[in-house]
Amino acid sequence: MVTQCGIPPGETFTYFVDTKHQHGTFWIKGHTNFQYADGLSAPLIIHEASQAYDNEILMTFEDWSADEFVDRMEMFKQTPTKQLDKDYQDGLINGINANLTQPIQLVPKKRYRLRLVHMGKAYWFKFRISHHKLSVIEADGTDTEPLEVDGVDLGPGQRYSVILTAQPTAKFNYIYNVTMYANFIVSKPGMNPRTYEGLVEYKKGAPIKSEPSSSDSLLKWPDDFDLVPADKQPLLPEPDHRIELKEGHHITGYGIPYYGLNGVSYATTNKVPTLFSAFSTRSLAANSSIYGPQASAHVLRHLDVVEITLSFPTMREHVIHIHGHSFQIVERGPTVNNTAAFKTPIPMRKAQAWPMRRDSVTVRAYSYVKLRFRADNPGVWLLSEGVVTHFYKGLGITFIEAPDMLQQRQALPEELKQMCLKQGINVSGNAAGNQGLDLTGLPPAVYLDI
Repeated sequence: MVTQCGIPPGETFTYFVDTKHQHGTFWIKGHTNFQYADGLSAPLIIHEASQAYDNEILMTFEDWSADEFVDRMEMFKQTPTKQLDKDYQDGLINGINANLTQPIQLVPKKRYRLRLVHMGKAYWFKFRISHHKLSVIEADGTDTEPLEVDGVDLGPGQRYSVILTAQPTAKFNYIYNVTMYANFIVSKPGMNPRTYEGLVEYKKGAPIKSEPSSSDSLLKWPDDFDLVPADKQPLLPEPDHRIELKEGHHITGYGIPYYGLNGVSYATTNKVPTLFSAFSTRSLAANSSIYGPQASAHVLRHLDVVEITLSFPTMREHVIHIHGHSFQIVERGPTVNNTAAFKTPIPMRKAQAWPMRRDSVTVRAYSYVKLRFRADNPGVWLLSEGVVTHFYKGLGITFIEAPDMLQQRQALPEELKQMCLKQGINVSGNAAGNQGLDLTGLPPAVYLDI
C-alpha cells in the first residue's frame, strides 16, 4: 500500500484531478493486486483550450493473457521451472483482438491527431502507417516541437500524440502495421514478435496501395534525445541529491527469482499505507527506516534537484516510470560491464539545452540512464517498472518527498482513512503500524545479489 488502501468490494471512491495547469495524454489504472494487468485501466485525455488539427483518433495497445495476472504469478511460485514471464501474449487494439480493430477512417487533406496509449504490461508496440509520415507533438503529457518520424515505438505505460496529414485524394486505401515484441522474451515465429495489420480507409472499396518491405532499422523512430519540449525548459542545475540505483536479482532455493534495486526487492508488505506513515509520524517521517526495508524509501528535501542514475547490466529491457513527476532525461549509455555477447551496445547520448521531459523512459538491455527533476511536489511517489512482471518481482523504490511540507500543507481526506478502517487496516504509525522505530511484525525484506 503506497497512497491508500484498496477500494473495498461493493464500494466506490471518487478521485478529483485538478486539470487547470495540465493537458495531454494520460491513463489511469488499478494497482491493487496488479489489476491493471487484467484490464482495469483506461485512457485519460485532458484537452487543450484550442487545437491545430481537424479531428483526433485514440488508439490503445495492450498485451493480453486469458489468465489473471496474480494467479499466473502464484502458479509460477509453485512451479518455478515454468517460465510464466516468458509466456506469449495476444495483442489488443482499442480493447479487442488487434486483427479485428475497426479501420482508421480519414478524409483527404485533413489533419488528425492520433493519441497512442500503451496500457499493456510486458511487450513493446511499434506503430506505423504505410505511405504516411507522422509528426510527434507530445510524449507522456509533455508537448514537443514537431518531429517527423516513420512510426512510434511505445514501451508499457508510454504515450505519444502524432499529427497525421491525410493524403490529397481518396484514390487509395492504406495499411497500418503494428509489431508487438519484447527483446527479453524468447523469440518464436508468429509469437514474439507478433505482427498485426489494419486498414486506413479513405474510401470504402478503394484499392490498397502496396509498399515495399523495409527494415525497421532504416526507418526513423522517436528518440528521447531528439525530442525537444515545446516550452524549452532548460537543463536543471547540478543536482543537490544524487541517487544511484543498480538492478540486482536473487534466486531462492526453490528457483523463484526476485528483482530489485540496490540489493532490496521492493514489496508492499507494509501494514500502513506509506503516505499515511508520512503524515502521522511527525518529524520521524524524514527517517527512511520507518517505512521498512521493503519500501526502499528515499527521503527528498523540498525543492532539491534530484538526479537518479539507473543501471541495468542485464539482458532485460525496462520502462522506468516515476509517479508525481515528469523528469528530464539527461544521459544514457552502455553499462560498464556490457558483455561481448551483446553485440550492439547502446551509444552514449547527453542532454541538449532543453532535455525532453516525460514520466516513463525505456532503458535498453545493458545500459544506464540519468534522470533529473526538482522535488517540488510533496508526497509519496513510486519509481516503478512498467514491465509488470519485473515490478511484481520487486523492481521499484519509494520517494518520500518533503514530508515536512506535506504535513504542513495538506491533510488526509477522512474518506481515505475510513476506506482503510473498514478493512481493519491501520491509518497511522510506521510501516508495521507501530510507533517510533519499532518494526516488530513487519515481514522480512528480500535482499539481492548486485
